[in-house]
Amino acid sequence: MDYGWWVFLHILGAFAFAFGHGASGLAAFRIRATRDPAQVRMLLDLSSMALGVTYVGLLLLLVGGIAAGLAGDHFSSGWIWAALGILVLIIVAMYAMATPFYGQMRVAAGARPKNPKVDPNPVVDQTALDALASSNRPAVLLAIGTIGFVLILWLMVIKPF
Repeated sequence: MDYGWWVFLHILGAFAFAFGHGASGLAAFRIRATRDPAQVRMLLDLSSMALGVTYVGLLLLLVGGIAAGLAGDHFSSGWIWAALGILVLIIVAMYAMATPFYGQMRVAAGARPKNPKVDPNPVVDQTALDALASSNRPAVLLAIGTIGFVLILWLMVIKPF
């Protein structure tokens, strides 16, 4: 496939990733505005559904980006390695911070947990739900993702090294 098509696939993946991740992020911030367990469960389910689109977008982004990097002979440059390294760091940091946090929120809201070792029939823990919903964790995740995105975009456009 031609270099341009790989870049197209990379950009298409980036848009799909942003669409899915944006929906999940908006749900996270909407949770801060509600304490109703039914609404929190619905928003968490919406976020989980949106993450499917996010992961498909990430796959397209990676396949298209790596193939474009190979087709364009960019892997001899440092910027592409730095961009991939930053992406890996962002994924690890966000996964490590978000997954346990939203798992705890799911249990506090009375949703069935994804972890089978946890009580399969939880009840609403309003105190825990209030504490989790008022956490600044979504803002921290947003900051990590935004700073990382801007750095990767800068590396890809400016190609400083």
